[in-house]
Amino acid sequence: MIDVLLTGAAGKMGALSAATIAAQGDLRLVALVDPRKGDGGEVAWFDDVPSALALTSPAVALEFSVPAAVFENSAALLEAGVPTVVGATGLSDDEVAVLSAKAEASGAGLVMVPNFALGAVLLMKFASEAARHYQHAEIIETHEKGKIDAPSGTSLRTARLMAEAPGSALVAPPGAGQESRGLVADGRVTIHSVRLSGAVAHQEVVFGGEDELLTLRHDSLSRRSFMAGVLLALRRASDVRGTIIGLEHLLD
Repeated sequence: MIDVLLTGAAGKMGALSAATIAAQGDLRLVALVDPRKGDGGEVAWFDDVPSALALTSPAVALEFSVPAAVFENSAALLEAGVPTVVGATGLSDDEVAVLSAKAEASGAGLVMVPNFALGAVLLMKFASEAARHYQHAEIIETHEKGKIDAPSGTSLRTARLMAEAPGSALVAPPGAGQESRGLVADGRVTIHSVRLSGAVAHQEVVFGGEDELLTLRHDSLSRRSFMAGVLLALRRASDVRGTIIGLEHLLD
């Protein structure tokens, strides 16, 4: 049995994750962390991570709190030697570096997952492969209107994988710097962020070639699409040494 601590438990992803974890035969919720209390049944609720760690001994933690709390929560968990799966986005490169150092020092694995949907992970892999054959590509990512960060962590991760793919042929996009053209990520891939009511999580990567367009698209139609990846990460996190970014490292 794998004992799990869940932060952001009162949020949309947190609540669904809690219900999904509770239904598994090999996972057990031992602590729900969120200052906004909910109904956890027999599972104890805590206002913060230190309070939860004082009374429970989780084997792994799942971080789904609000962006302002992600770094502090993750740092406390890693310092306590708890393998941590970070599903929330918005961390800076400097913050990721600090968390990685804490993971290395404590020996607890850090798994950072921009997107838990298996289809989205496969799209990233396909896009990084296609980047070897095209000079120009753009990303259009669409999420619910309440999503705070833009561009999304998934689109930034996709752009980086495309730009850094071995043999990538991508070059700087035309029109870079024009406000209406979107954000240029990693110097080569333009990202357009859309926030709309009715959307969940959608990403389209369009490559342009000589008289052709290649479009790769993934749609998450509900948050349930993320649960297979959440369970995979929780079951594998204890095997991780150091830091990994992206669920693709756990697929094989």
